[in-house]
Amino acid sequence: MGLFNFIKEAGEKLFGGGEAQAAAAPADAGAANAKAADAIRNYIEKLQIAPSDLGVDFDGGSSTVTVSGTAPDQATKEKILLAAGNVAGVTQVDDKMTVTATAAEARFHTVARGDTLSAIAKTYYGDAGKYMAIFEANKPMLSHPDKIYPGQVLRIPAEA
Repeated sequence: MGLFNFIKEAGEKLFGGGEAQAAAAPADAGAANAKAADAIRNYIEKLQIAPSDLGVDFDGGSSTVTVSGTAPDQATKEKILLAAGNVAGVTQVDDKMTVTATAAEARFHTVARGDTLSAIAKTYYGDAGKYMAIFEANKPMLSHPDKIYPGQVLRIPAEA
């Protein structure tokens, strides 16, 4: 899939500002990058979507996460990429993952101020009532349909 862009200030706060800034500093970049990569990997594992061969690297200089491994299906792969990208301090995710069972790729939507899942469903499906398809497609990253935030990137499945 390639390189995905995210908003650096939006997302889960997995590592403190000092750690993220330290990852960009040349003095201890390796240790800070490894610590940030571990935090992102642990977050993906906590969501219970990580394959056994998940690889996560972080480059603080470019704020890029590289994700590798073999996902069981396209939806899981996309959830892993979004989980890695929807982290404060990350601007890009480099997709090096493969998929066991291929399927059509989902579309993606960056949440804007005032967006709701109903409004997003109306835009993509022509039916606001199909918001639960978007919610289900973004579990476990979303815990409630009303808890989305500006800058967050969501999966929009091809069919609702």
